[in-house]
Amino acid sequence: MAGGAVSGKCAKHPDYDPGLAVSGIPGHLSGMDPVSERLRNFLQYVAVKLIDDPAQAQLKVAELAPKKLRFKLVLAQADVAVLIGRNGFTASAIRSVLKAAAAREGVQVSLHIHSHEEEEELLARNDGQ
Repeated sequence: MAGGAVSGKCAKHPDYDPGLAVSGIPGHLSGMDPVSERLRNFLQYVAVKLIDDPAQAQLKVAELAPKKLRFKLVLAQADVAVLIGRNGFTASAIRSVLKAAAAREGVQVSLHIHSHEEEEELLARNDGQ
């Protein structure tokens, strides 16, 4: 690439560090840290490049069972539409690459994309049960 070095900053938001807020969900990632870290880094990279408001984005990771991970991207409502894409093609492509990378490691993964409002609703529904 002519013209200079590539930095870790997002071209869309040059003042923003590309890291999403990352949090774990119960079920710590025992023995899967290198794999989950690589998959998390992939999702983080893709999401930051595609969405408009990475400051509001959260990436949650949960180990559901041995060798089975769930990733949740919780985004601003407008960013959910961008990441899902027309007819779900963008989200489908991200999931396909994520699943292929995980399969190489013998891991099953799922990706859920929610808005903050939908996440609050899901948490409220689960607390009521």
